[in-house]
Amino acid sequence: MKILEPILAWREEIAALRRDIHAHPELAFEEFRTADLVAQRLQDWGIDVDRGLGGTGVVGIIKGKQAGPRAVGLRADLDALPMQEINTFAHASQHGGKMHACGHDGHTAMLLGAARYLVAQHRDFAGTVYVIFQPAEEGGGGAKRMIDDGLFTRFPMDAVFGMHNWPGMRAGQFGVTAGPIMASANEFVIRITGKGTHAGMPHLGVDPVMTAVQLAQSLQTIITRNRAPLEAAVLSITQIHTGSADNVVPNDAEMRGTVRTFTLETLDLIERRMEEIARHTCAAMNCDLEFEFMRNYPPTINHAAETAFAVEVMRDIVGQDNVFDKVTPTMGAEDFAFMLQEKPGCYVWIGNGSGDHRDAGHGAGPCMLHNGSYDFNDELIPLGATYWSQLALKWLAQPAAPQTAA
Repeated sequence: MKILEPILAWREEIAALRRDIHAHPELAFEEFRTADLVAQRLQDWGIDVDRGLGGTGVVGIIKGKQAGPRAVGLRADLDALPMQEINTFAHASQHGGKMHACGHDGHTAMLLGAARYLVAQHRDFAGTVYVIFQPAEEGGGGAKRMIDDGLFTRFPMDAVFGMHNWPGMRAGQFGVTAGPIMASANEFVIRITGKGTHAGMPHLGVDPVMTAVQLAQSLQTIITRNRAPLEAAVLSITQIHTGSADNVVPNDAEMRGTVRTFTLETLDLIERRMEEIARHTCAAMNCDLEFEFMRNYPPTINHAAETAFAVEVMRDIVGQDNVFDKVTPTMGAEDFAFMLQEKPGCYVWIGNGSGDHRDAGHGAGPCMLHNGSYDFNDELIPLGATYWSQLALKWLAQPAAPQTAA
């Protein structure tokens, strides 16, 4: 494993920053302390900083000593989750109901390590590296907010890269695949209005409960009969709320859930068929319908050329046997997808291990993402920072793309 020596020398200092961030988690668009810490460290290292994109976003601008035609973006996320940490080690969350249970504290630390290295090498490269610290990944769409605020117009870059720790994959390993690597995330709400009545006289009312039951069954036929069998998709009804008494047919029922796909075409199909089936089912049962479908995050789709480039960088650091370049995509979602819709790039997973790294006092649960017993593996910081640094330097060292005549 080829870890850059200066980064190894800073490992304890950067790990201490990570643990400080972990102990002071902040939710989406509230990352004021975290953003201050990041901006201050970048400035201490002589890096120009721009703040405020997406509300609490931070962008560090690292220009090489030589003018160069290329620019690249490296992105980490800042926010924590609204959940209770059950770890009791020294750096556990000091804020009840808030926890870095997804490792964004570690992502921030790895990118800070890379930024420091790029400056410590006296910027002996041509071009520009933008280190992007994004707010509100956990459901807030912070990536889109930064883009809407001018991320790619104010900081023009040829490509953008992201990385996420991955529990269950051994520390020292990377995983990636070209094409979809994470799914779209979408929510739906179906409100069914009938006519309440005495449960002993159902003929005098219109039953929204039986309508919801029939609709729940019918919606699954979209997956089994409308979707192409080789197109992965999930339609999960996760909530049905109706009724308040055993002897009353209620007035209404509400159904909620999520849809996940790897392509927008499949998502279009599912949304269209859901509304059609819901409307016709409610009409057949004499109920009224309100249908809402919210598209939150698009699928995260890696670009082929940038994925191949990232794979070669990873192989050079950890060896071919520790880079899995055709991992099975996950139905989890990631708002880095918005950036990949705007710019070519690649999103990779870095192994976080199985949890043996955790300090005494960790919770009894598994070291999995979004779990109260989770903690980021500080052993990854030098590796992740090395990957970011080498990726940026090798990207900038490529020959400039030929200009096409107008």
